[in-house]
Amino acid sequence: MDGFESNGFTEDRCIKSGGDSVVEQICSFRNHLVKGGLQNYPLYIKTVPTENELKFHYTVHTSLDVVEEKISAVGKALVDQRELYLGLLYPTEDYKVYGYVTNTKVKFVIVVDSSNIALRDNEIRSMFRKLHNSYTDVMCNPFYNPGDLIQSKVFDNMVSGMMVQVC
Repeated sequence: MDGFESNGFTEDRCIKSGGDSVVEQICSFRNHLVKGGLQNYPLYIKTVPTENELKFHYTVHTSLDVVEEKISAVGKALVDQRELYLGLLYPTEDYKVYGYVTNTKVKFVIVVDSSNIALRDNEIRSMFRKLHNSYTDVMCNPFYNPGDLIQSKVFDNMVSGMMVQVC
């Protein structure tokens, strides 16, 4: 796997009202969403905050191996092929890594802070669906060249909006 593709969770911007301690806590929440293409190269990467961006890139890159294992296991078991959500790929001490694969084998990965216990599986699944729908909109844009980095402001705003909801 030469790279990874990211559909960021800048969908996690930290803009909420409250005291300084609340804003600080919200901004320390880390989300990273990655989407891997067929060759697992990045199309969109967003990390909030950006201080440990390289660590998240490594985490996402290594998670693509787990995604591939789950995809091949699903194919062998002949389970419902319409289920795109892979669920929790693996937890670490600091983060939880979730995965999603489209029918065209585009991979989405979200990394969230393990301390966020309020975030439930259904909410993660919903975020992946929103990302997939937005990604589809980007692909349908006649001015977008498939394989290029996603630089759509609409897509970026959608990701930022999701991140605000998570915070």
